Amino acid sequence: MNTRRRSTRIAVVAAALAIILPLSGCVSSFLPKVQNSTSTPTNEKVAADLTPFYGQVLTWKSCEKGAFQCATATAPMDWKNPAAKSISLALIRKTASGTRLGSLLVNPGGPGGSGYDFVKDSLSYAVDSQLQQSYDIVGFDPRGVNRSSAVKCYDNPANMDAYLFNISPNPFGSDAWIADQEAANAKFARDCLTYTGDLLGFVDTVSAARDLDLLRAVLGDKKLNYLGYSYGTLLGTTYADLYPKKTGRLVLDGALDPTTTSFDVSATQAKGFESALRAYIADCKTGKKCPFTGSVDAAMNTIRSLLDSLNASPLRASDGRELGSSAMTNAIILPLYSKTNWPYLSDLFTSVMQGDANYAFQLADNYYGRNANGTYKDNSTEAFIAINCLDYQTTATTNAGLQADAAKLKQLAPVLGPQLSYDTSCLNWPFPSTRARAALAAKGSAPILVVGTTNDPATPYVWAQSLSKELQNGHLVTYHGEGHTAYNKSNSCVNDTVDNYFVNGTVPSKDPNC
Repeated sequence: MNTRRRSTRIAVVAAALAIILPLSGCVSSFLPKVQNSTSTPTNEKVAADLTPFYGQVLTWKSCEKGAFQCATATAPMDWKNPAAKSISLALIRKTASGTRLGSLLVNPGGPGGSGYDFVKDSLSYAVDSQLQQSYDIVGFDPRGVNRSSAVKCYDNPANMDAYLFNISPNPFGSDAWIADQEAANAKFARDCLTYTGDLLGFVDTVSAARDLDLLRAVLGDKKLNYLGYSYGTLLGTTYADLYPKKTGRLVLDGALDPTTTSFDVSATQAKGFESALRAYIADCKTGKKCPFTGSVDAAMNTIRSLLDSLNASPLRASDGRELGSSAMTNAIILPLYSKTNWPYLSDLFTSVMQGDANYAFQLADNYYGRNANGTYKDNSTEAFIAINCLDYQTTATTNAGLQADAAKLKQLAPVLGPQLSYDTSCLNWPFPSTRARAALAAKGSAPILVVGTTNDPATPYVWAQSLSKELQNGHLVTYHGEGHTAYNKSNSCVNDTVDNYFVNGTVPSKDPNC
């Protein structure tokens, strides 16, 4: 398979590993029905061609065995030409159990993560009981994702397997190996266009942020209250920059820096995951069942040698798939999102070093949302690639450039850096990137909280520091600890700061350094 940027989605899957593993849409061309031709649910004025969308009335129905309410909103596929085609956006909400302050829209990250499933399956992981009392908690699938009008790139899941897990017979990083990756990515891109159609060119984050404002309005909120995790912070930042006067209370946890290039993302994440891997080894060596002996450096060298051996001689699993270094890297990365899942790494390394690939594929399959029967539970991987290809410009376009970048990443992160190199996913994408990488100040916005974890492997702390400074009214909340994102999964200091902000509007006078 090709090696891509690692997903910056929140580790909901990683949080659920204890349940899964033992320890040892379509596009529509209709316009929505509106309450009348001139008003919107918030009585705000919008352009005439947007009135059919901002004026629509959502029909909420009981769903998920009566535990939630669900609805579908309609949005323009192309915000520059609203009347041309429409798309659907799937919504789910849990109504406030106490005194209601409004709606709180939640995004789990990705890009490509399902906010619908996040709220349905992990409500109490997404927000704590205090926010559930005070807000209608609303999950939504952004354009291109899952239950909304969605990106689709195959008709047979075996084709997705081939794309993700097939291994080039050529030496890792060689010209011939790169050519194999480019050919696989080019075919995947063609298939995405075939099965998705025009929507594939309109799943960018700016368009999704415009959808977010539409959802705010049809929910009846004059200002947006929003909790975005991981990639959801980029979506929230983009919204704030587009609609600063419509910002209510926004919390961005596990921040992405809008100024970063695709190489910056790979480099910073390589260092972040490498740091988390070293922290795991140091912790592992304090226990009785650690698969490593000697120093932390010695263990890191062992892991690098293991990845090299998988490049030279992949391990065959019981289902016939071969475990190469790419799938093994994803199996390593998934538990690194949360310290509570580090024990799975010990089982992983023990099993692979004994010549067993099955456990590694269980972890890799969870990373990609692959079911045991070979189907996929959602389109998160497809959407991840499609959205990133519109959001990021490819920085290296030649073999020499890719190899030079790989050398830099190897120097920054000797173990995982090579595995996060050679991203050719977007070189043959049908649509060019549309988003300029630049600081977003959101001038005139309400106060925005930016939460950063000091050893977050997926969205490193330096990005939270940068974003809080770039935003004109950004306020940094630091959690000193491990793991990806902090609210509702770290300590009472972070939780109280975020809850007091959402419920009472209290903005910390300085970084609480939780």
